[in-house]
Amino acid sequence: MNVNSLIYGILAVLLAGLLTFTLTPPVRVLAHKLGAIDVPTDQRRMHKKPIPRMGGLAIFISFTLSILLFCEINLQVLGLIVGTTVIVILGMLDDVYRLNAWIKLLIQICAASVAPLTGTTIEFINFFGNYVVFDKVMSFVVTVFWIVAVTNAVNLVDGLDGLACGISTISAFSIMIVAILQLDYTVAIIVAILAGSCLGFLPYNRNPAVIFMGDTGALFLGYALSVVSILGLFKMDAIVSFWIPFLIFGLPLADTLFATIRRLVHRQPIFAPDRGHFHHKLIDIGFTQKQAVTILDSVSAMFAVSAITFSEGKTVVSVLIIIVSFVIGILNYRILVGDAKMRTQTGLRLKNYLQGHEENTPVGEETNINEKE
Repeated sequence: MNVNSLIYGILAVLLAGLLTFTLTPPVRVLAHKLGAIDVPTDQRRMHKKPIPRMGGLAIFISFTLSILLFCEINLQVLGLIVGTTVIVILGMLDDVYRLNAWIKLLIQICAASVAPLTGTTIEFINFFGNYVVFDKVMSFVVTVFWIVAVTNAVNLVDGLDGLACGISTISAFSIMIVAILQLDYTVAIIVAILAGSCLGFLPYNRNPAVIFMGDTGALFLGYALSVVSILGLFKMDAIVSFWIPFLIFGLPLADTLFATIRRLVHRQPIFAPDRGHFHHKLIDIGFTQKQAVTILDSVSAMFAVSAITFSEGKTVVSVLIIIVSFVIGILNYRILVGDAKMRTQTGLRLKNYLQGHEENTPVGEETNINEKE
């Protein structure tokens, strides 16, 4: 990459971020007017007061305008714009009206079908040097399945302030690095713009969030990342290229897989929301939202680094990174869990002490204490 390309990419990231940052306040006003408000009505919700959603509209507008300005519009890029437009409309409708899950899935399949119809397809998988080549029908099916899977995976991790946005930013930057290493500058500039658009939204979305991206943003990010991953990752000739997209989306895909298995085992509807996701477990242990997001972002970054080393054919190095990161993660987890449990137990002891003190204190003495204060 020459200096001009580097400057071009930096400008794209900065403009996309600035556009999102500027557009988010008016989108927040629009969300209030349309009634796209997330009211905490169940235990899955982490917030305590109503917060507008649909903030992903600002990310989408910024992304689209930046693409039109910085990218050459070929059939595949046009397909990306059309597909994301369909998925964003779906997200907006769901943020306002809460659509039926099966209707959402049907529209997601329609949006995903735009990609193979405009030339973005998974034609083969390179599995450790063994190529599995798909015919046109199978290629269409695999492509649509991948897009729908990643789209919903990103949507499922959107449970804490800044979590889905942060993970998507990490994924976008990792795809960008792989694309640059493969000299695929078209894909690199697209994901750079996507990362910039996410960064512009984070100041409003990090804890305590003033606006959520909603399904508008989560579905858009999942869709855009899945399509770009087909353009930039599944086309690689690296021996281990099969694992690269799965590593980059490792955390969302793992969470989705466990959620699906959990619901099947408990004989719950596959689309039934629950409180069993990774981020819920961290909160239940005693971590704050900021701590939980930091932990999960770190895990996502570890997967991203492994994917990048895999893309360069450094399989041993990548495996070592995964193993070392896993060991360090377990040690930190045990330390943090111990600290969280200690804080929780201390809080419970203090609460029990205060309750016992109140029960044993005569009313007159309570009055005197209050009068002294």
